[in-house]
Amino acid sequence: MIEKFKQSWELMKASAGVLRADKELLLFPALSALCCLIVAATFFVPAAFAGLFEHFSRDKIDPVLAVLGFLFYLVQYFVIIFFNTALVGAAMIRLRGGDPTVADGFRIAMSKLPAILGYALISATVGIILRALQERAGFIGRWIVGLIGAAWTVATFLVVPVLVSNDVGPVDAVKRSVELLKKTWGENLIGNVGVGLVFGVLMFATVMGGVLLIMAAASAKSGALVVTAVALMFFAIVVLSLIQAALSGIYAAAIYRYAEEGEIGGGFDRELVAHAFRVKA
Repeated sequence: MIEKFKQSWELMKASAGVLRADKELLLFPALSALCCLIVAATFFVPAAFAGLFEHFSRDKIDPVLAVLGFLFYLVQYFVIIFFNTALVGAAMIRLRGGDPTVADGFRIAMSKLPAILGYALISATVGIILRALQERAGFIGRWIVGLIGAAWTVATFLVVPVLVSNDVGPVDAVKRSVELLKKTWGENLIGNVGVGLVFGVLMFATVMGGVLLIMAAASAKSGALVVTAVALMFFAIVVLSLIQAALSGIYAAAIYRYAEEGEIGGGFDRELVAHAFRVKA
């Protein structure tokens, strides 16, 4: 476990090296989060005012809510995949020795709009089916559905890098992602799990530190200090979330380069990335 954590830490530092060289990559997850909030407000605020949620029941499906839910999933996935494509596209340029700009990322994402929409449609369909199954299943059923969802996440791990690097449709991209993972499958996805573990610890430390600051401010009976402490904690959580999202995109690009092209670049240790997906014996 300690060795895995060390590998994860080294991988995160390598990803951070790419991010330090291109700090503008943080703009993509920031815009993605902002647009997702706008999309959520666009869908749910009018629906709430229209009273669509007043008679909501898990036992009886409202056709209007079902259609609304699917459209919401579709647009949200489109937004997330669009900005992730821009991020991975820019990261791929850096890994190949270039010096990407934000405009380069958006140019790549715009050139892949039909494929992004198609993949968003697939993701939304899978997502809403899994959500429906989870809501109607018991404890064991929810656990099984959760495993299916995790398997889908693993299977589609390299879809965006495939879309960025190839002129293929969403179905072929999913197939290619599965093929590449079969080729470089490992016992542990050190990049995903490791980065998630590191940032989980950092998030926990941030929240605990924030709570202590808020308690100290409250004991001083200063409303201004309480507001400042809450704002600082919220800001730190947002920054950590953006960095984690950016590092995950960079890692996906690096894994794709290793799996498809046998190269990594961008300051990544080839041996380290190779161990992230240990080849089956």
